[in-house]
Amino acid sequence: MAQSLFDQYGGFATVSRVVSAFYDKVLDAENLAPYFQGIEMSRQIDHQTKFMASIMGGPASFSNEHLERAHKNLDIPKEHFEELALILKETFEDFDVAESDIADIMRGVNDRRSTIISR
Repeated sequence: MAQSLFDQYGGFATVSRVVSAFYDKVLDAENLAPYFQGIEMSRQIDHQTKFMASIMGGPASFSNEHLERAHKNLDIPKEHFEELALILKETFEDFDVAESDIADIMRGVNDRRSTIISR
């Protein structure tokens, strides 16, 4: 049985470090930082860690309905989603995740694009 990306890269400990580094970059991004004003970042990091864990085949589950509820009032344009996705990809690269594995993770993120961006 093949090992999940979640297990292969060190489980929640590693995913949490990746997500923390990701948000450090997002909060420095002029277009993206405003989405997180007034947000308790420790809680946001916890949610995003569970989301990434689920994408990577870990034990956490994160439904599309949950994503849609969390993003429905944010009016996120396609361009901001793409900027965020690029930062996420670069963050995984910073953690020496293999390109093929990053492609799999990003495919999982992009598969949920329609539940996150504004219609």
